[in-house]
Amino acid sequence: MTVVWFTGLSGAGKTTTARELLSQLREAGIKTELLDGDELRAGICKGLGFSREERMENIRRIVYVSELLSRNGVVTLVSAIAPYREMRDYARSAIDNYVEVFVECPLEECERRDVKGLYAKARNNEIERFTGISDPYDEPLHPEVTLHSKEDSIGNNARKVYDWLEQAGYIHLCREGMA
Repeated sequence: MTVVWFTGLSGAGKTTTARELLSQLREAGIKTELLDGDELRAGICKGLGFSREERMENIRRIVYVSELLSRNGVVTLVSAIAPYREMRDYARSAIDNYVEVFVECPLEECERRDVKGLYAKARNNEIERFTGISDPYDEPLHPEVTLHSKEDSIGNNARKVYDWLEQAGYIHLCREGMA
């Protein structure tokens, strides 16, 4: 199967778009799971901080679980910032059929959407190493799909990913695997 990795800044719409795609894929009868970075940090990645090394360990764990699910016939959606290009390169090298989806959204819009107040805390130096403020986000160079969450709706963006998966033959492979 495949792993569809949604990357982008906090508040860009990664998880919301992934949840909508999850619904679309399940409605089509495709076995699908969503691994959300925030939820994983509360579970299998609990105790990891935000140093570069700890962030890489976080990604290694997510890659392991997503590859395991994918290998067992589950289309796996991952919503995790993965701020450094080397992290996404690692995921791409470790996962067969890795699909990178860049959810592009201007920093100002992500800050406007921030219901948890994390960006404000980061700007007030209450949070160290916050991606996009005090820690870098390396935008993907060649994602398979780029979404513009400020300009387009969640439904349309999820549909763009679904259509890409269909055109690339992944939807067909999923249906064959179910037969």
